[in-house]
Amino acid sequence: MTHDPAGRSLRRSGVLLLAAALVAAAVVGPPHPTPAQAADVADSYRARYHFTVPDHWKNDPQRPVVIDGTTHYYYLYNADYDDAVGTAWRLATTTDNVVFHDQGVAAPKATNANYDLWSGSAVVDTAGTAGFGAGAVIMLVTQMDHPTPAQILDASGPQAQFLWYSTDGGRTFRPHGETPVIPNGGRRDFRDPKVVWDAERQRWVALIAEGQRIGFWASPNLRDWTRVSEYVNTGLGVLECPDLFQIRADDGTLRWVMGLSGNGYLTGAPSTYAYWTGSFDGTTFVPDAPDPQWLDHGFDWYGAVTWADPADTQQDRRLAVGWMNSWSYPYTTPTWAADGFNGTDSIVREIRLKRFGAAYSLVSQPVAALNDLATSVTDLGTFRVDGHLPLDYHGDAYQLEADISWDDLDNVGLQLRRSADGTRHADVGVFGDVSYLNRGGTGNPDPSGEKWESHAPFDPTADRVHLRILVDRTTIEVFVDDGRYVHSSQVFADPDDTGIALYTSGGAATFSDVTITQLASVEQRPAHVLADFEGVSWGTGWAATGSFVGAGPTASSIPGQVGRQVLDTFAGGGDPATGTITSPPFTIDRRYLHLLLAGGDHPLGVEPATSVNLLVDGRPVRTATGDDTGALRPVRWDLADLAGKQAQVQVLDDATSAWGHLIVDQVMLSD
Repeated sequence: MTHDPAGRSLRRSGVLLLAAALVAAAVVGPPHPTPAQAADVADSYRARYHFTVPDHWKNDPQRPVVIDGTTHYYYLYNADYDDAVGTAWRLATTTDNVVFHDQGVAAPKATNANYDLWSGSAVVDTAGTAGFGAGAVIMLVTQMDHPTPAQILDASGPQAQFLWYSTDGGRTFRPHGETPVIPNGGRRDFRDPKVVWDAERQRWVALIAEGQRIGFWASPNLRDWTRVSEYVNTGLGVLECPDLFQIRADDGTLRWVMGLSGNGYLTGAPSTYAYWTGSFDGTTFVPDAPDPQWLDHGFDWYGAVTWADPADTQQDRRLAVGWMNSWSYPYTTPTWAADGFNGTDSIVREIRLKRFGAAYSLVSQPVAALNDLATSVTDLGTFRVDGHLPLDYHGDAYQLEADISWDDLDNVGLQLRRSADGTRHADVGVFGDVSYLNRGGTGNPDPSGEKWESHAPFDPTADRVHLRILVDRTTIEVFVDDGRYVHSSQVFADPDDTGIALYTSGGAATFSDVTITQLASVEQRPAHVLADFEGVSWGTGWAATGSFVGAGPTASSIPGQVGRQVLDTFAGGGDPATGTITSPPFTIDRRYLHLLLAGGDHPLGVEPATSVNLLVDGRPVRTATGDDTGALRPVRWDLADLAGKQAQVQVLDDATSAWGHLIVDQVMLSD
């Protein structure tokens, strides 16, 4: 997904839910604020415990892959926001799905004639069906097929599906040529391939968004594809970001689930992740019912992906994450002016399938590891409320849980991010046959003023509800009862608005076990690229000696390469060339140093050497050499014992015989 599907206004029920004395007008920023305005913003809006892009822009999450116990989470990233369109795939890694570590750009845009990368999916090709080796990570991704310069500017080129591959465990990807493996075929919309392995038939299946169709494609090897069926839905606008998986329900039955991001505003439904339970025979998905269910009823849970929990051996749960924004108002965020970024994700959820009568529905809750961020747990107790009751608590990053019961009333809920005078707040509660999240009384990002209160079904005969609410600086997520219904929305409250109040109207209610868990801020330090060798020189501050004075990076296309160029000491005069290429000093402020390395196998200490060395006080403390091949392989050095020291990276070439040169790419520090 790349650009605006048409926005729709929310159709409201006959009763207008004014949650509790909503007063203030919606807060809407300028369409494209700039970081230069940051001086006017005293407080940061960066989320404390939700994942955020380090800088500039993010949108669609890409389904993660788990490799050696580490989850590799990719997402669309635009380093040129807000001057130009065009996304790359950026990578963050995690072991608990709460704390993420930035690893920089994994698949750069403008690497080939197809320019930027849109949504797709990565898979671990365990059997090596695609021909890149067993365990290679293969990406099927939408790009424009040889767009013109004008089409690059507005992302209007013909969409097709291309193959990229990684031989370094999913850290970096290289395009497999410039020809699509699934050509456009005359379609206007043709994007977001989601690839799954069909174990029963021993083949790959891809779902591709084709306007108001989801095309099903099959392949034995990820290169050769045949269209085998389609699913058609004309009521949800342009369909995007499809999904397909099997999951075991709480009654023990295995069911297939198909999901997609759709626009349900025209019919009063959400514009988030729609899904259907049903059956899949390897070719065709048959839904149990024609109408979709929704995994989130808020305004800001789009482009969502699900993936298998590696700890789950019974297929009874999956994980999910969504982009907390909407194509109806993607740029109206104070985070760009205050902090130089635009892009926040939901908390990662665990989803399960439960049977309700004759039907099945997904239920979701935050992953259990979120509890590890708890710095304090405060049990505020039980309150009988008839009207309004402010609580003795202030905060902007916490989890709140409460059991609410009543005999007879009209409306019950909580005011969150409440101002000191009570005039500004976001409201969560239940009214009649709906639960709701109302942001109309504080920072509503929707400039139309329409998308201010989300609704989800609620049993009107019920006399109690359990609410689990996640509040962060710019987001609120509400899990109602068992999590069958969830509301996730951006809420840009004034940073000083940190209060909470309980309320009812038309009767009294008891708020029991009101518990607030204070959640710690998660430091998300961006990776530091020391050199990508994409310029005309070795890099700013890099110094060369011997044959490499006056030389620079080489345009190349070798296995494992990132971008268009590499450092190749052969370019300084072939194998006889000798000398050094050394980085400027830098502080070791990340746990690991990564680089890609190929070329001669001549280790340091056995002269003549071809080696990459990490120098501290001018002495080598880490070293690596090539393996007499031209295929780049990953090198990772653990620098925990060197934290805070000044260091340099040195490329040394003293060898003059066969394989007397080195190839180096993508030198990076990361956690």
